[in-house]
Amino acid sequence: MSSPYARPGFYDEALAKGRHRDIVGGRWDETGRAQMAALLDHGLRPDHVLLDIGAGALRLGCKAVPYLEPGHYWATDASRALMLAGYAAELEARDRLDPMQLVEDADFGFAVVTDTVTHAIAFGVFPHLEGDAIAHCFNGLRRFAQLECLLLTVFLAPEGATIHRQNDGVVTHATRAPYHLSEAALYAMAEAAGWRLIRDDRMLPRGQVMFRAEPLRASSSSPR
Repeated sequence: MSSPYARPGFYDEALAKGRHRDIVGGRWDETGRAQMAALLDHGLRPDHVLLDIGAGALRLGCKAVPYLEPGHYWATDASRALMLAGYAAELEARDRLDPMQLVEDADFGFAVVTDTVTHAIAFGVFPHLEGDAIAHCFNGLRRFAQLECLLLTVFLAPEGATIHRQNDGVVTHATRAPYHLSEAALYAMAEAAGWRLIRDDRMLPRGQVMFRAEPLRASSSSPR
């Protein structure tokens, strides 16, 4: 069990200490701004419906909820308690979001999320999870017929590297968190699940790399 998020009692202990921001890795404003900027660059409009995967304490939600039309933000996370802590302590526009749209979902099933999702983002999620989590996410998202794209971030490393130091100094691993994978492996995983990937070379916190994933049934037009 290499990820601290998987330790029994992790969320309860951290939330009891008021550490909902720390759970999601700090850099609260910087990372939230980076997430929102990426979504806007990739075409998010107020009338779109956003799914924030691994939303944590609503670091992105605090910026996306006021921008989107009421009810157009949905979030999933392994801990609903963490999302509710962010809802109560951080979200100023609570009247624009029904807390029932904060869905506990640890396996990327998205079972009770609205069918009208048009955009999704999984920012800083997969470095904490084993590689098959990305495939599960790809497969779970296939049911959203209106989905235009998923933005996801990963740590990359050379093929076969067991340990790798990222440009931002973070040391990542092939077999324990924070996880990395090769770019070729990511592309192969996406293709097998029916997705097209486009790399986005913007600078991101901690040396993560962003990709735009489009379901192959969708238009292959330019992402910008």
